Formats: sequence, C-alpha cells, structure tokens
Amino acid sequence: MPRGRRKKPPPPENHERWLVSYADFITLLFAFFVVMFASSQVDKKKVGGIAAYFESYIKDGNAKAAAAGKQDPGGPPVEPASASDELATSGELRPVKNQLDQELAKEIQEGKVAVSIQPRGLVLSLRESALFPPGQDMFNPEAVSILSKIAEALRKLPAQPVRLEGHTDNVPIETERFPSNWELSAARANAVLDLLCHRYGLEPRRFAVAGYADYHPVAANDTAEGRARNRRVDIVVLSRSAAEMEPKQRRG
Repeated sequence: MPRGRRKKPPPPENHERWLVSYADFITLLFAFFVVMFASSQVDKKKVGGIAAYFESYIKDGNAKAAAAGKQDPGGPPVEPASASDELATSGELRPVKNQLDQELAKEIQEGKVAVSIQPRGLVLSLRESALFPPGQDMFNPEAVSILSKIAEALRKLPAQPVRLEGHTDNVPIETERFPSNWELSAARANAVLDLLCHRYGLEPRRFAVAGYADYHPVAANDTAEGRARNRRVDIVVLSRSAAEMEPKQRRG
C-alpha cells in the first residue's frame, strides 16, 4: 500500500497578535491627543484676541460693538469708529463736558443730570424730574435754567450735529394727548428742540429728534428707581463717526 501523505503539523500559535491591536489603539490615542492639543491652541488664540479687544477698550475708551451688533445701553445701536477718531472726538468734547460738569454740579449731584463721553459722542442725560411733571411735556421751572446752560455749551460746537432722544419707562400711558409712550417720548424730545432753537437761537438744521418709548432702558423697570432713571431725554452731541452715519443735509 502506498504510504499516506504525512500531515503537516499546525503552525505554532502566534502569541504576539495583541501587539497589532495595541499599536492601533496607541495610534488612535495619539491622534486624539493631537486633535485636543490643536483645539487648545485655537482656543488660546481666541482668548488672546478677546484679551486684546478688552485691553484696547480700556486704553482707548472705545466700545467697538459693530461685530457683535451690540447696543449702547441708553440709546440706539452704536456705530463702529476708529480709536484715533474717538480719541479726537473726546479731545474736542472734553472741554465742553468739563464746563457742564461745573455748571450743572448741583443737578449732577442730585442725580437729575448725567454727563458722559461715549463712542457716539457727548451724552447729556436729563431725567424726567429735571424737566417735566409726570406724564407731561410741559417744562418744570427748573428745566429752563438747566437747558440754558446746555444751550450755551452747544453754541460753542456750531459744527456738531445733535440728536434729541426721548425715553420712558415701561408703564403704559393712555391719555387724550398721549395714546402711548411713543407719543410721550417723542413729544418731550420735541419740546427740548423747540426751546433750544426758538428761545436760545440754535440752528435747527443741527438737530434730529427721536422717540424711543421704553425700548432703550438704562436700568431695570422692576423698581421705582429704575423706572425714574429710564424716564429721560438724552441730548447727544454726535461724534464724527456717528455724524457720518446721519442723512446728509441739503444746502439752501
């Protein structure tokens, strides 16, 4: 009988196959940490950019809110402006602010008037208590004295456009004269315009009037003090950059 073929012995078991899986695991783990490291570097850049932004804000006093679409807490959206332009505006308006700080010291101390330089210009915020009886647009006797000092300060800036902004709190009003806070806020801004132009002779073409009702508060409306702060007229001497965004005047 022919001999049968001898069967080949089975190959020895490979006890090192685990090394392949281990190598794959180490490769994936390495890739994971590379991605995490890269992400952390990106975050550092973002944090560095944010830090640089706030450093510029503190040094220049220039709130560049255009990218985020932010608003000035007491008024309409803030327009973007270069640091050099705002610094120039600040230098031009600073003497007028210093003058008003002195002449209105009593009213400022009593909290009836606030004077500040913001990216949009020189802002004189006059509370309702300094100008009008509640719910009315007829001036208090004290208002004439305050507005006469402001008129003299505005006379020293003949080229600067001015925006008069009326604001209310969120308590509804419904009278025969004022069906809503829109009419009241606009009427109060118009009353200031009338006094500045007709009594004190300032050029009407310099002015614009806006009524914002209760939609641009500077404080919460859930307290009496907050509502009192929100009832105000803001007189804004526009900065150069803000003035450039205004409609162009026609001559003649």
